[in-house]
Amino acid sequence: MNKEVVLTQQSSLKKWANISLVSTVIVLTFVYLQVNPLTTLTAFPDFLTFFVQNFFPADFSNLASYVPLIIETILFAVVGTYFSAFLAFFFGLLMSEKTNPIGWLRMLSRFLMSFLRNIPVLIWASLLVYVFGIGNMVGLIALIIATLGFLARSYAETMNEIAGSKLEALKASGASYFQVLFHGLIPEFIPSWLNWTLFSFEINIRASAILGMVGAGGIGIMIQTNIRLFNYHQAFALIIVLVSLVLLTEFGVNKLRKWLV
Repeated sequence: MNKEVVLTQQSSLKKWANISLVSTVIVLTFVYLQVNPLTTLTAFPDFLTFFVQNFFPADFSNLASYVPLIIETILFAVVGTYFSAFLAFFFGLLMSEKTNPIGWLRMLSRFLMSFLRNIPVLIWASLLVYVFGIGNMVGLIALIIATLGFLARSYAETMNEIAGSKLEALKASGASYFQVLFHGLIPEFIPSWLNWTLFSFEINIRASAILGMVGAGGIGIMIQTNIRLFNYHQAFALIIVLVSLVLLTEFGVNKLRKWLV
């Protein structure tokens, strides 16, 4: 009984120590950043009042002229995801420990994909603007680069899990590398490939709109333009369209995922 009491006390002490540590870190973070949470809370009613007075009601009178931009946003996500998925599968094979026995090539591929993945898509778009200028090409390339790093890592980890548990029988029977790849790995990998790719498509719909805010085309550029011109009612209409587009995409992708997988 005494041992149980001691263990209970130790568990309680550990819990309170963790809570105290987290609380201290949060407080020190606010102090270091010179952020006052009370100021944010007290300013929220002013923000809400400004939003209601300036953005309501939404003005959908020019919605027809924005349809091409909405289509651009969707096509950015479709094309960006398509090319990224194709390239990421190739790099996933190079990054996986079970499909690429060449150590230096595997490490080089991992380093390259980590580099692409850890730079936000907005940074890529901002850098590419200096090369290609403002336009759709910037948004598309930035989307492909950012998605490639994410998908390659996801594909490689999935391949490692499959190769480590389900392909031993093929290897033991003397199957060649390509036989194991095409008759073992790829059939097992397809469901995960569909899930990761469709998930990236959802993300890219949002990212396509954000990219427009740095001049990379799509619906985002008109949201930014209307806000800068104080056309808040039209900007709010576009925001509603964007949110609806994201929700419809998520709903459609979930249905498609269940049907395919």
